[in-house]
Amino acid sequence: MDGPLLLELDGLIVSRGTRSVLNNINFRLKGGEIVALAGPNGSGKTTFIESCTGIVPFIEGNLYYYSESDEKIIIRNKEGRNSNIPRIGLTLQNDGICGEETVEEKLLSVLNMTENSNSNLIDPILSDWGLYHRKSNRVSQLSGGLKRRLSVLSGLFPAIFSSKSMVVLLDEPSEGLDNEACKILANWIKTISSRGHGVIFTSHDSNLIKCADRIIELEENQLIVEKLGESTGEIIKIVESELVMRNISIKSLINWSVKMELRNPIDTINRLTPALVALLVSFSLLGNINYETLDIEIISSFILLPAFITCVISPALINRFNEADCGKWWYINLGSKFRPASSLIGASIILPLPLTYLSWFILIGDKSVLYSNDVVIWLWLPALCMLDLAIASSALHFLVSDLHRSQATSGSLLLIFLVWPFLELSGALSTIMTDGMSLSLEIGSPLISCLFASLTSILVWLVAVFLPDA
Repeated sequence: MDGPLLLELDGLIVSRGTRSVLNNINFRLKGGEIVALAGPNGSGKTTFIESCTGIVPFIEGNLYYYSESDEKIIIRNKEGRNSNIPRIGLTLQNDGICGEETVEEKLLSVLNMTENSNSNLIDPILSDWGLYHRKSNRVSQLSGGLKRRLSVLSGLFPAIFSSKSMVVLLDEPSEGLDNEACKILANWIKTISSRGHGVIFTSHDSNLIKCADRIIELEENQLIVEKLGESTGEIIKIVESELVMRNISIKSLINWSVKMELRNPIDTINRLTPALVALLVSFSLLGNINYETLDIEIISSFILLPAFITCVISPALINRFNEADCGKWWYINLGSKFRPASSLIGASIILPLPLTYLSWFILIGDKSVLYSNDVVIWLWLPALCMLDLAIASSALHFLVSDLHRSQATSGSLLLIFLVWPFLELSGALSTIMTDGMSLSLEIGSPLISCLFASLTSILVWLVAVFLPDA
């Protein structure tokens, strides 16, 4: 093949736990080339594909991608990720699709499009793959075969709509497909490669492997064996357009997350329910108590408790990411931006403020005459600082959920540090309740207490987000 170099693995060694999977892999992919990875289960085919995305830690070796100007860019080495991969096509072994998405939404997410921007381009392609009649259906309503078709199509889509040569990675694309769909897949792979894109796929399907130009045989912890393929397959007519090709962005993830939550508000319900229960319990506990004799800091803690509960509950976004490796798909496409963006998106940023005011009016009510008039005016300040705590808590939950990190299980212990910011905010509120709001910068003033609480939360967030890859 005479196409430009797109990807290179140099001296790659990868282990899974204590088991060495890939040993001294040297590999190059050129534009217009189709490479099939063959071998028994456990031989490292999926690890090879994931190594090409830069998300797998290396024991030794380097992953490079090449720019249009033939510049060699290091993506990952044994020290960790150096930069994010360029735009690729990707089909994961576990699909990488959330069941709450519709068929159309998934494909639009892949292209970073909105429903109002050239979405009609995908209709003829959906028809070719037998998915047009399910265009508006949620993925959870599809059969296993149709869901796999959508996953494979999602991996092919970026290359269809790009004139620039790119890498397409397909992990077991023929798994779960019927014979007709496998034939369509082989022809599409052939057509995409004819447009200058490089394709790597894993498969046990001998018929699909025949379309490869090169076949790499993998054995666990052994040197690869390479041979020529048959290069079969038919170049067919597929829609062409360069209008919709944009990189996956943080905005894409935000739009997707909001849409999933509006469709099924499990995050809001999961946070709001225990917070309201805590508020009712607090109301019943304080109902017959003389507020004039009760420690003011205890009262302020009860007022902020419902908001604190919403902040420390695990985000429902984690469950959505864990479904069929959906989060892995976003992580590969967003790279280093994924974790900080997810911690912000998954945090409880709407509920703390209204819950704090609701707690005040329910728990204090007509007893507000006992406290400073500044409270209602400045109650927003500790509630606003609670947002920093919420973001830090979200980042910790994402760290703990990332089980491929050896430090992940100990990350949950950092949740203990969030108690201190909560106590600082309670102290700030108690000062406002007794002495009114002060703009003084002295230690113990409401402003300084809120500042300390926010800084502590930010430090916890930094540790959780930028903890080095294991």
